[in-house]
Amino acid sequence: MDELDGDPPRKLWTVAEAAEAAGVDPSVIRQWKCRGKLAPVNPGRGRPRFRAVDVLKAEAATRERAHRAA
Repeated sequence: MDELDGDPPRKLWTVAEAAEAAGVDPSVIRQWKCRGKLAPVNPGRGRPRFRAVDVLKAEAATRERAHRAA
């Protein structure tokens, strides 16, 4: 997946797309949402969509907290 083709601040991902880009299971994206680490741009309106840059920031912060390399 070309993660940030186009306009990165406007790129939106589904749970599955976000999980693929972050290298995690879709359940992790849902956990980040429930824990307030990742906010959907369309709360309460069908399937959640997440800004690509927000997903990548949440993944980087999680990796940093876990002291893992990329």
